[in-house]
Amino acid sequence: MATLEAPELDAATTNLPDFTTETYKDAYSRINAIVIEGEQEAHDNYIAIGTLLPDQAEELTKLARMELKHMKGFTACANNLGVVADMAFAKEFFAPLHNNFTTALAAGKVPTCLLIQALLIEAFAISAYHIYIPVADPFARKITEGVVKDEYTHLNYGQEWLKANLDSCREELEQANRDNLPLIRRMLDQVAADAAVLHMDKEDLIEDFLIAYQEALTEIGFSTREIARMAAAALVG
Repeated sequence: MATLEAPELDAATTNLPDFTTETYKDAYSRINAIVIEGEQEAHDNYIAIGTLLPDQAEELTKLARMELKHMKGFTACANNLGVVADMAFAKEFFAPLHNNFTTALAAGKVPTCLLIQALLIEAFAISAYHIYIPVADPFARKITEGVVKDEYTHLNYGQEWLKANLDSCREELEQANRDNLPLIRRMLDQVAADAAVLHMDKEDLIEDFLIAYQEALTEIGFSTREIARMAAAALVG
């Protein structure tokens, strides 16, 4: 059974931004807030999924605790640069996905909840961390390198559950993909300008995200044709 692993990451320090400028700190206040809020959302989501999968609650609680550790690490990254994270912006940023997750949770739709949290959000985080690490300040680079390895564990959890249950949830996953993948594309578009200040290229972010997401869909058991159709939803909106 294939398991995704974090690749070796190049921590080259060429073409680094100036971490001391107000322009950098302003952009970082939003990027960092998104990361912090994303980890908080992930913690809350894994705990919530545990209420739908009581036999998996212990494992899901362990994943949730890892997310809180990540959140503390990224908070320290902001403190290191003297930046106050713009949490109001981050909550608004995640609101569409948060609302969709909450709706799916209330309906008891485990596959949809796992697609949103364990596939889409984790692949989004992994892609962002991959692109960020080579251009991060030394303190944040060390923190992020540790975090990205954990995120593969979370992606693998959702991947393996969905693989085991694909026959009964294929249609739900396809609908969840149609409903939520366009949101990820809009989120990437929304953050592109700030990411560019941090020397993170939007097209690289999109490419890395789609690679991680499509690899997960392949491992779950979707065909190449199905994945191409599902990925096309990213072009909507």
